Amino acid sequence: MSVLVYIEHADGNFKKSAYEAVSYAKAIADQTGTNLTAISIGNVEEQQLKELGKYGASKVLTVTSEQLKNFINQAYASIITEAASKENADIVVLSNSFSGKGLAPRIAVKLKAGLIDGATELPVITGQKFSVKKTAFSGKAFAVTEVTSANKVIALNPNAFGVKESAIEASIETFSPETKAADFSAIVNEIIRATDKVSLADAERVVSAGRGLKGPENWGMIEELADLLGAATACSKPVSDADWRPHSEHVGQTGITISPNLYIAIGISGAIQHLAGISSSKVIVVINKDPEAPFFKVADYGIVGDAFEVVPKLIQALKAHKG
Repeated sequence: MSVLVYIEHADGNFKKSAYEAVSYAKAIADQTGTNLTAISIGNVEEQQLKELGKYGASKVLTVTSEQLKNFINQAYASIITEAASKENADIVVLSNSFSGKGLAPRIAVKLKAGLIDGATELPVITGQKFSVKKTAFSGKAFAVTEVTSANKVIALNPNAFGVKESAIEASIETFSPETKAADFSAIVNEIIRATDKVSLADAERVVSAGRGLKGPENWGMIEELADLLGAATACSKPVSDADWRPHSEHVGQTGITISPNLYIAIGISGAIQHLAGISSSKVIVVINKDPEAPFFKVADYGIVGDAFEVVPKLIQALKAHKG
């Protein structure tokens, strides 16, 4: 038996969450006394593939095809499943990203495996039983899920497990699985990314704002603060509904669920729907002029004050610190 980890990339570059997934999978391989194989689908340079050895992958399967250049859910799931069979892998690990959320259940069905999505910690292993802590109820709570099936699929939440080096020499092997026409019944023709911004789903730091900013014309200071912190920008649902900010920045129960190391909420009241999307953040900082704002109940640090006074001072202090 062995562990297989799917490595997600964007335009040939591995994301931080991919290295986290490799590190997590390596830790599971060590727990179970097996080896770790990684699989990459799409065009990635060999040097990048070899770097996966730094995080514990002893072998890397690479699938290259113009037809698979862009992410195709069903086709990728079939390929990963076939790779698991080839490597005799009873544990499949992947990142609980946008694409991972689509892949994990499909792979689990194909492998007749138990599924743990949103994992936040390493499993506690007792014989064949895995007990894994994971997020539940849209991130509002945690649950410990037990899986006793022979095969297991685990989707790891981004920023839940640190990147850890293992310094293994990885061998690269070309993998050419058979693909079926049915796997390409729905395809992605083009992906357009905002390459000048930090990816919200993978960001370690996020600066978010709500209706307290009063209008889209005041977002300059939010973007400036985010730039100084190397952070992604986000917003509450009312802001995206009003078209002040793009819907891709909406975090919450009906938006994106994130788990950054630092989440700064500016002018957001903290409704339960918003908290559902950010409650896994490691440190939450709230800036709001209303001392009774619900957000303060879950904040690690809070500043009661007008955003138009507090944020410029934060920017000034950060510039002084960096200077």
